[in-house]
Amino acid sequence: QVQVRESGGDLVQAGGSLRLSCVASGSIFSINAMGWYRQAPGNQRELVADITRGGEINYTDSAKGRFTISRDNAKNTVYLQMNSLKPEDTAVYYCKVDYGPRRGIYWGQGTQVTVSS
Repeated sequence: QVQVRESGGDLVQAGGSLRLSCVASGSIFSINAMGWYRQAPGNQRELVADITRGGEINYTDSAKGRFTISRDNAKNTVYLQMNSLKPEDTAVYYCKVDYGPRRGIYWGQGTQVTVSS
């Protein structure tokens, strides 16, 4: 069975950096796309960044210039390097793994990112 596991969330001061990692395991199939979403209390879950197997990348506007998404296809791993963190970035960050329309989408349990003023 597919497992999706995030790591790297922490408490940091404004202006600091974190690197999130997400590893997908338990499937022999290749991954079409991986991405990061976040959800703050009272807010909807929103896309932060995603990346296809071919390297196409999308960022939400607030992440552009501060966050960088990357992946290692051989390891089924996606990273999110977050710099210049702001209190507004505080949220639970979830990893989304897309195996394509025939094989489905899987989510991790989330990792907490807290940015203090």
